[in-house]
Amino acid sequence: MSASFDLSDPAFVADPYPALAAARADGAVQWHDGLGLWVATTHAAANDVLRDRRLGRIFRPRGTGDDDPWTVFDWLHADSILDSEPPKHTRLRRLVAGAFNKGHVERLRPRVEQIAAELLDRVESSLAQPVEGRPSGGAGQVDLIEAYAEPLPVLVICELLGAPTSDWKLLRDWSQAIVTMYEVAPTPPAQEEAQRASAEFAAYVDGLAAERAAHPGDDLLTSLVLERDGGDRLSRRELVATVVLLLNAGHEASVNGFGNGVASLLGEADELTRVLARLDDDRAVAALVEEMLRHDSPLHFFERTATRDVELHGVTVRAGEKVAALLGAANRDPALFDEPDRFRADREPNPHLAFGAGIHFCLGAPLARMELQISVRALLRRLGRLEVVEARRRPTFVLRGFESLVVRAAPQRALGEEGGGHE
Repeated sequence: MSASFDLSDPAFVADPYPALAAARADGAVQWHDGLGLWVATTHAAANDVLRDRRLGRIFRPRGTGDDDPWTVFDWLHADSILDSEPPKHTRLRRLVAGAFNKGHVERLRPRVEQIAAELLDRVESSLAQPVEGRPSGGAGQVDLIEAYAEPLPVLVICELLGAPTSDWKLLRDWSQAIVTMYEVAPTPPAQEEAQRASAEFAAYVDGLAAERAAHPGDDLLTSLVLERDGGDRLSRRELVATVVLLLNAGHEASVNGFGNGVASLLGEADELTRVLARLDDDRAVAALVEEMLRHDSPLHFFERTATRDVELHGVTVRAGEKVAALLGAANRDPALFDEPDRFRADREPNPHLAFGAGIHFCLGAPLARMELQISVRALLRRLGRLEVVEARRRPTFVLRGFESLVVRAAPQRALGEEGGGHE
């Protein structure tokens, strides 16, 4: 059986779930001629792809030079946790986890709350401005991606690393340029821009790390610079690669997870009513965030390569062949999730694969979860019931998200109608 969905089809990119459901019904693991690799469509198969140690992350350089094919983009990935395998991966994760375990994430909670509040002040101000052409007093509107979802995680990363918060737009632009390379067929201009951004970002982090070596602080970057396990430590390139990966992965997961999830929630009036009534319940907010990540996952495609022949759900993946876990398909598998296409904010348990599984499970997942829980709770507490005015998707599949999500305050409900939130 061969999968037939077309990743270049705008209709598929806009809403891939019907085609992914059809593919899932045809088989757990299928060959995709257009991609030239196997795809895992069910939760069980995708989970096995992520966990099977015979399937590895084997990075191949994108450079073209005869003398040195390794560009900065290449070594940033080859020397990162994401694109390495044991024993190198084991060593890198041990060192990076050692730095993370010094409490840097949890100590940021009050600062994340403060950043969210400051950004929401501006969002609220925009919503209070009447829209040109509307009757006097007409509701204003704001793009939640531009005004809230994008700046928040980058500002948090700046705080985490001790980087100047004034540089957040610079870091965001580098990240957005680099992650275009994760799509299946990036254009030549996008590849050139990603290479340029990689070189500039690496130089920036290298300079910041040198400052921390000379003048240590209480931030994560200082811990990464100083972290040792016996005589072992991160090399200069490994440290830079770790920081770049932290920003790229953390930014994309948080922005896309927030935008996708909020759009899903606002599209379900009854679910929104229940959520607004339970914003003081930490467990309810945590469950909401997990459903945001499951229902419309920020990452849809995670590729691995067979190091030897592997029998996988009835097919043989030959040594050297690639197989991709389709995370969006896995996270809507009816074998594991009741009413998988429906957004249910109180869904428990919720064993989604949005952060991966196995040794490459996202190291920054606790930070992303904390950001999402704080940001969505703060948004709904402050602004209550919102409605979507315009939603524009990114033209990408691997990293699924919104370019813009314009909202306004929902009209006041008539007296006697069901309440349930901050109106």
